[in-house]
Amino acid sequence: IMNIYKNKKVVVTGGSGFIGTHFIQELLDRGANVRTSIHKTPLKIQDDRIEVLENIDLTKLDDTMKLVEGVDFVIHCAGYIGHPSSIPTDYQIGLNQINVITNVLEACYKQGVKRFLDLNSSTGYPDRRYPITEDEYWDDEPFISYYSYGWMRRYREKLMEHTSHLTDMHIGIARGTAIFGPHDNFDLKTCHVVPALIKRCLSGENPFVVWGSPDVVRDFLYVNDVVKGCLLVLESGESMRPYNVGYGSTINIGDIVNTILKVTGKTPDVQWDNSKPTTIPFRSCSTKRIETELGFKPDYTFEEGMKETIEWYENNL
Repeated sequence: IMNIYKNKKVVVTGGSGFIGTHFIQELLDRGANVRTSIHKTPLKIQDDRIEVLENIDLTKLDDTMKLVEGVDFVIHCAGYIGHPSSIPTDYQIGLNQINVITNVLEACYKQGVKRFLDLNSSTGYPDRRYPITEDEYWDDEPFISYYSYGWMRRYREKLMEHTSHLTDMHIGIARGTAIFGPHDNFDLKTCHVVPALIKRCLSGENPFVVWGSPDVVRDFLYVNDVVKGCLLVLESGESMRPYNVGYGSTINIGDIVNTILKVTGKTPDVQWDNSKPTTIPFRSCSTKRIETELGFKPDYTFEEGMKETIEWYENNL
């Protein structure tokens, strides 16, 4: 298979984050020369092959210019991450994300970067109760609890479109679904549903009280498959053509809880608390485009990904 990454200089923004960590690992495996930066958080993996620039603040254009100077490709997954309970009211997260991607795109344009990939999000989609396609992104407003956040996600694509008018840089747009895996954030105050459930289950909570209802539907994709899909978009996808990077079938929160109990062997009394906040009741993304055009298929089932995640958590946290 073609490997466009070998000996290329590749920047991963957000390299100390959950998804950035997995991008770095995969790119090293493919022989890339990886550069990343740290600002507040140290890297999660140590490897002499990673070039690390310290104290780089991506909300400052000068710092961002330093980071992408002389590189071939940039993979963008930096920016504050929101907790589902605060996403509807969090103004600062949108401001931070737009500020950062604006600087990254401007720096890429000015430094002559050849390929750029943004890992965007399915939160920009309107509320549809079937597998939504890439072409429906702009059809209606984002779901109300993602309103501001979803528009920020949409505006990112307008910024990329603006950049595409100024340069022939190849711009990959990957719209990720719900992502889980090793190195995720397991802090109960700020983490997402899967790490929260894993941590609380393994800590022996009984009764095991789960927020919301068991029939909330999501498309969860294991992080290694997310990285694989995104790199496929960067190397083989059409520039400025968005691709949903998802599992292609859905799972409900009840199934997630059952899978965690199965993998961990725990048997608590499960109770559902409908008074607690959850976001959209149903989200499913069509993966037909990435499958038919780029040949993408996930390597992991949900249960296999869950097993690796739980093993990692038990061994590291």
